[in-house]
Amino acid sequence: MPTVIRKSRETLMEVRRGILHAVSWQVKSNVWEPPTDVYETEEEYIVRMEIAGMREEDFDVSIQHDTLIITGNRPHFPARRAYYQMEIRSGRFATVIELPGHVNVDRALAEYQDGFLTIALPKETSQ
Repeated sequence: MPTVIRKSRETLMEVRRGILHAVSWQVKSNVWEPPTDVYETEEEYIVRMEIAGMREEDFDVSIQHDTLIITGNRPHFPARRAYYQMEIRSGRFATVIELPGHVNVDRALAEYQDGFLTIALPKETSQ
């Protein structure tokens, strides 16, 4: 069975807050982060976010200084309801990912299909 090692930095939360403020988002407890995978192949880094109930145009994806920023707003339905269980998040979300290496932004592709946003970021090649 492969071992998964999660690398973390002590200042990651500070970096996230700084970037979110730089893009004019207020950091409040109602801003949430969808489940996200980040992995690499030989040619590219892949970011895959699980976020059903959206449209491709509902996402804002940008790269600043080797940092990927994904923001959006998943609508909630204001109908009056009495919940017995509530686990599906709605409202504003933001995810900030420090990329493991340099990418070719001009060749980056994003696709939303079947409830997953997938972003392919080709690795920068030295010439």
